Amino acid sequence: MPDDRRYFEDLTVGETHDCGSIEVTREEMLDFAERYDPQPIHVDPAAASESMFGGLVASGWLTCALSARLLVQGYMNDTASLGGRGMDDVRWHAPVYPDTTLSVTVELVEKHAGENPAFGHTRVTVTTTGGEGETVLTMDGLGIVAKRDGR
Repeated sequence: MPDDRRYFEDLTVGETHDCGSIEVTREEMLDFAERYDPQPIHVDPAAASESMFGGLVASGWLTCALSARLLVQGYMNDTASLGGRGMDDVRWHAPVYPDTTLSVTVELVEKHAGENPAFGHTRVTVTTTGGEGETVLTMDGLGIVAKRDGR
């Protein structure tokens, strides 16, 4: 069976990829927030309506999780990814309201071969936009990608 994944050597700094879209439903927002981020702006419609946001907004961590899902499905699974080293510079730029469609793009901004013959390190900038095209989240993903002939 052919291996059509992209290895470290195949990646080019500056390349960009559209990772797809996903809708954030009110139910999903409430479920996530009740379990993991129970702030009133995320779980209490009355309190949220009195907030600076004027209504329920998604937890930023839900936005990160959904963005990570799209990143994995739309980019990482097509590479010889060995996993991640973390996320840097996570920034929430705008609130996400119920029934918003999020779209993710990724740009490879750095790659370093390092000394290990088996893998190299990458940095990608992940940009998540809302339904009107406004940026709602940016973060830099630090990846580990296998080299084609690494041992």
